[in-house]
Amino acid sequence: MTVTPGLGTPRLASPDLLRSVFRRHAAGVAVITARGDAGPVGFTATSLSSVSAEPPMLSFGIGTGASSWPAVSRADHVGVHILGEHQEELAATFARSGADRFGAATAWHEGPEGVPVLDDVLAWLVCRVVARVPAGDHRIVLAEVTLGDPTGPGRPLLYHQGRFNSLRD
Repeated sequence: MTVTPGLGTPRLASPDLLRSVFRRHAAGVAVITARGDAGPVGFTATSLSSVSAEPPMLSFGIGTGASSWPAVSRADHVGVHILGEHQEELAATFARSGADRFGAATAWHEGPEGVPVLDDVLAWLVCRVVARVPAGDHRIVLAEVTLGDPTGPGRPLLYHQGRFNSLRD
């Protein structure tokens, strides 16, 4: 292993190394929703990525141990919501294990294809799931955009160093 002057000592690959590196990577915050057998489900995701413009496709990762995974594993459609800096508490609710994610504090409505659509977000999409690709203890979900609304006001919520943050000018 070669050590470069001025840099820290390299570490062998591990879950901790990966988490430590990605804590330094600022990411937008999204909430993914789906209709489940017992009601709506959802989770906070920072793994959202644009995949293709033609056709319009995106991807996100979800752990197979996540409480939302059983519903997402069967869903034909999912909702993708880009959160604004005013929605830190909403992001925390959807990230918290055991939280009542669709309780009274969460404003939402049933959208196209029965997908739960969150209110007051920067943008939202309804997407048709086209593949679920195994990736270690996660699945990468590929989904084709069917419709959405990009017109919510405000600035995006970011996740960095284990905390929610806002953009600075």
